[in-house]
Amino acid sequence: MAGPLPLLTPSRYADMPPALDPPDPDTLDPTTDPALDPTAELAAEQAHLERARTELSRMREHTLSLQADGGDAIAGEALAQTLWLRAKALQDDPGTTLFFGRVDRADDPSQGGHAAERLYIGRRHVSDADGEPVVIDWRAGVSTPFYRASGSDPMGLVLRRRFGVDSGRITALEDEWLASGTVSDEPSALLAKEIERPRIGPMRDIVATIQPEQDEIVRADVSTTLCVQGAPGTGKTAVGLHRAAWLLYAFRDRLARSGVLVVGPNRAFLEHVGAVLPSLGEVSVRHTTVEELVGGGGRIRATDPTEVARLKGEARMAQVLREALWAQVRPVTEALVVPRGSRRWRVPAYEVAEMVAELRTRGVGYAAARAMLHQRLAHAVMVAMERAGDAPDDRVQDSLARSAPVKAYVKTLWPQVRPAAVLAQLLSTGEHLADDQQAMRWADPPRTAAGARWSAADLVLLDELADLLDRTPSLGHVVLDEAQDLSPMQLRAVGRRASTGSLTVLGDLAQGTTPWSTASWAESLHHLGKELDAATTHLEELVRGFRVPSSVIEFAARLLPSIAPDLRPPESVRSHPGRLDVLRVEGSVDGVDAVGGAVEAVDGAVEAVGELVVAYQGSVGLIVPDAWVGRVGTALNNAGVEHEVLDGTHAGERLQRVHLVPATVAKGLEFDQVVVLEPTTIAEAEPDERTGLRRLYVVLTRAVSGLTVVHTRELPAPLRD
Repeated sequence: MAGPLPLLTPSRYADMPPALDPPDPDTLDPTTDPALDPTAELAAEQAHLERARTELSRMREHTLSLQADGGDAIAGEALAQTLWLRAKALQDDPGTTLFFGRVDRADDPSQGGHAAERLYIGRRHVSDADGEPVVIDWRAGVSTPFYRASGSDPMGLVLRRRFGVDSGRITALEDEWLASGTVSDEPSALLAKEIERPRIGPMRDIVATIQPEQDEIVRADVSTTLCVQGAPGTGKTAVGLHRAAWLLYAFRDRLARSGVLVVGPNRAFLEHVGAVLPSLGEVSVRHTTVEELVGGGGRIRATDPTEVARLKGEARMAQVLREALWAQVRPVTEALVVPRGSRRWRVPAYEVAEMVAELRTRGVGYAAARAMLHQRLAHAVMVAMERAGDAPDDRVQDSLARSAPVKAYVKTLWPQVRPAAVLAQLLSTGEHLADDQQAMRWADPPRTAAGARWSAADLVLLDELADLLDRTPSLGHVVLDEAQDLSPMQLRAVGRRASTGSLTVLGDLAQGTTPWSTASWAESLHHLGKELDAATTHLEELVRGFRVPSSVIEFAARLLPSIAPDLRPPESVRSHPGRLDVLRVEGSVDGVDAVGGAVEAVDGAVEAVGELVVAYQGSVGLIVPDAWVGRVGTALNNAGVEHEVLDGTHAGERLQRVHLVPATVAKGLEFDQVVVLEPTTIAEAEPDERTGLRRLYVVLTRAVSGLTVVHTRELPAPLRD
């Protein structure tokens, strides 16, 4: 027998051909052989699921019954928060199952290959009242063989069983008899069915379908920074999120204190993926965008021209800002004089200048160095007092450091500053800027920093200045998605949040759609504060696609020679090629609307969406040029097609089956069926040809089952037959 048994349901079992006999009962435990009675096996597994639900409910009720008595108010509040998070993590989801797989081990050779241990693998650990496991958390070490065992390396397993689920009930099962040595290493039929299952709403977890190469990334050590170059459909985003969940499980004490952060490209994307970690029992991970991460500097009230935004995002701006900040320290021209009692103590100007020069080279923040200067000056006075025969102690030094003369002297020499004031001065005067950077100077500077209208790029510069003033605290781990689109200064902002921790960096160079998108992952990692050749920093590449069908990915991959010629083309491992329709609609000159869109093309796309809603289950994404959203939305309404608009600021309720998506918001999203309207117009909306084709590559790879391209204009040259 080669490969896994087919999906076994009572109705399908009756039609099984005689060639698919069960394994030899002399070598395998007949109690684990579903071919003997599939109905009974399904009933037994469903009974185990009901038992697991009962035990999970008991665990949650026990948690809720505990009193948060921490000994004092602060400890009690912290304990109450911990118990609340624990109870929330133990909530059951009746729409799914608590386990998705089972492994039978044969660790004892004396048993002749019969199962010595049976483990159910699920999203979280469930135990009975005696502490015996009912479900094993997928993150536990003993769960690893479920993901990595193969016919060539069974890893001690006799049997691996996968479950098919519908509305929280087990409806099918599939067995792989790994000890036989004849199991195929290709994805099983049940895995393919789960991957292709129609989806409406947020991203689902992939915990039941993690592949061996994905599992190796997920379980890498917490001290390792991983950069994952992932082609469309390889599950890189889901892998990064599951890595965060695994790290929190394996290094709970360490990361619970230091924190885990997920950074995504926009709020719609974060809401799309936001359900993954809670579904895995992790509810304390923060999700944010780069704009929100650095937003403490102010609110975005201006938009930079593309060239100015590019200049502000360059790595050399870090040195410009450093120079502008430290230029606030004034030259030492006068000595410090401190009256104390009947004496006046003096610290010469040259001595103070030496202190300032030394503090500037210590590598500490501006504010910390300023605080040190108070103590250095006080110590110099105290030394002078000792030379004069006094015997001051440490209390005298602290008193001197806080004295009015010392504070006034430091205030004049080394003033307190705010990031906004420094940046406003820089952009108003152009001082410290090179000739080719003068374009970022304000044409009409505000009278004060309080009146400045900051752009998104400015907020990143303000964050850099804030870090130069006072070091930004480091988190334990940061997951950064769509990293290829970040500027060097944005990468620095993320990297300092993991200066003493690790990162999981996710992206695809072929999907870089900003003028400042990275040229290489080595460059990006450098700006993040990690070096690719370091022992703890690795680049992993995922090319096997499980989400995008072969017909779609092969069509989109025609663009790769023009946008990322050095990347390996993606490979779809889906058994079903999916559906690809390229529809040319004849348009007329008279049929062009105010935004340049052919009315016939819009109507054709709306008609295609309507047909897909009727013919297929799951979600439908209609991706259009940004300027066409209003026009297409009206057309959908006129046709009676209920839909949601994903505008990048939020993902909506994601309850509708049809989603109208501007092309610039499509990155990271996925839909069962996708309709793309006017690819050439989408590409031409970008500032250059390569960026436009990269945007189009993103748009064309959002489909999980089928892609329809509707156009009146000629397709871009690489896509033509």
